[in-house]
Amino acid sequence: MTTTGTRLEEITAGNLDAALGIRVRPDQEHAVAPVVKSLAEAYVHPGVAWPRLIVDGDRPVGFLMAFLDIDWYEDGSVLRSGLWRLNIAAGEQGRGYGRFAVESVAEELRRRGTKQFYVTWHPGPEGFYLRLGFQTNGETSGSQTVGVLELG
Repeated sequence: MTTTGTRLEEITAGNLDAALGIRVRPDQEHAVAPVVKSLAEAYVHPGVAWPRLIVDGDRPVGFLMAFLDIDWYEDGSVLRSGLWRLNIAAGEQGRGYGRFAVESVAEELRRRGTKQFYVTWHPGPEGFYLRLGFQTNGETSGSQTVGVLELG
């Protein structure tokens, strides 16, 4: 793992181009939206979207966007928080940045008093999330599997 100097940065005018430059491997593009779409969604969901650039030293290595108290069923009955997007740059995968991202979101959610951490995934990355302790809960969101990690 090479995450010793790794940190999250808010997206600003100064690092916007670096964030937009994050590209996953071509075989992963079907499973995660590009950063530009995530930032557009963050713009229209202020207070819910929590976008961050993942930086190691001075090198941008990924992007994540969490969701905070999203109205899960769009009827006010259930609020959930979790990981909305995770884009690790193609050349930076396998170095612990994905784990760092998930652990950073978990830390932020705990800080906010959240007890459950949700994530959804298309077929493919389920092994990554299951290894980190997420469990499927029998739900789907569109065509994606819903996983939950207890933060207690």
